[in-house]
Amino acid sequence: MRANTWAGRNKVEVRDVPDPKILNNRDAIVRITSTAICGSDLHLVDGYVPTMQDGDVLGHEFMGEVVEVGPGVEPGRLRVGDRVVVPFPIACGACAACAAELYSCCENSNPNAGIAEKMFGHPVAGIFGYSHLTGGFAGGQAQYARVPFADVNPLKIESDLTDEQVLFLSDILPTGYMGAEMCDIEPSDVVAVWGAGPVGQFAMDSARVLGAAQVIAIDKEPYRLELAERAGHTPVNFEEVDVRSRLLELTGGRGPDKCIDAVGLEASHGSAHIAAYDRVKQAVRSETERPHALRQAILSCRSGGVVSVIGVYGGLVDKFPAGAWMNRSLTLRTGQCHVQRYMKPLLQRIERGEIDPTRIITHTLPLDEAERGFDIFKNKQDNCEKVVLKP
Repeated sequence: MRANTWAGRNKVEVRDVPDPKILNNRDAIVRITSTAICGSDLHLVDGYVPTMQDGDVLGHEFMGEVVEVGPGVEPGRLRVGDRVVVPFPIACGACAACAAELYSCCENSNPNAGIAEKMFGHPVAGIFGYSHLTGGFAGGQAQYARVPFADVNPLKIESDLTDEQVLFLSDILPTGYMGAEMCDIEPSDVVAVWGAGPVGQFAMDSARVLGAAQVIAIDKEPYRLELAERAGHTPVNFEEVDVRSRLLELTGGRGPDKCIDAVGLEASHGSAHIAAYDRVKQAVRSETERPHALRQAILSCRSGGVVSVIGVYGGLVDKFPAGAWMNRSLTLRTGQCHVQRYMKPLLQRIERGEIDPTRIITHTLPLDEAERGFDIFKNKQDNCEKVVLKP
């Protein structure tokens, strides 16, 4: 089959790779009809996530048709011919974390949990196409994929909704929604979202759906801010204004009630000397992240507010504003998304027309053009917001 593979830092390559096979009783094989390039894929390509190997199949946002099921999969749960969306974290459904609906912390799905524990102090779940740190599972930017624990993870789509309407239930829509849900939004709240990429856009839409009075979009790309503004959100360009000052202006001097970091470890900063500081720290390996958005969210949030972090971090940050966090009674919440918890409720919101996931799709390409898709997405060419690939 054809698949998009990691071919070294800043390089992907579509190759012929072996077809996946049933390895365990609860596996299924899915013929992929749609997949996507995610912002967190760029962390792999940019070399920030260790343990990638040449030929690893990328991709953790995918859906398609079940073509084979293992003998341990109950027929009532999944059958050949079912149309499914596959969540990016792989959950066993039986451990203590899964019982608590903390699916991205599953204790049984990552065969390389020991490596993850050394990095994070605790095992993390297996993830499709996301390095050997998270299990070395082949990803979904391919014609077929093996899905472990297939009686637990995939969501059956039994309506006539298009792939484009439901594909993002695999990751970015639940991630954005969880970011807003962790904010405990009240009807009078002003919510500021750092990052107007796909996850940020869905965090904004989710904050609106959950009742926020105003949602502020913070980014530097005009086309991303325009996309947010068309959806009814207030744009702030951090290269044109001082973000904290502008947020104070918009909130009567208090700051936003709730702040969402939808950027993560590769953040940019409008001030060249501040941006240079973190790049130097990275170069001498005294930190692994660029936490501009996280710092700014903590310093901008009003006292007693909530800072929700859904941007990906994997290592160490410097100059964390612990004093502002502690002395102003801020609540900090975070986590890889527990996608399985949100898939059905968000599918219902899509069916009711409350959220339109298709609004962020700007490019649809055949799988064989994945390399071009990564290039235009990473470098924000052609006003690229989200790339969907068709195997």
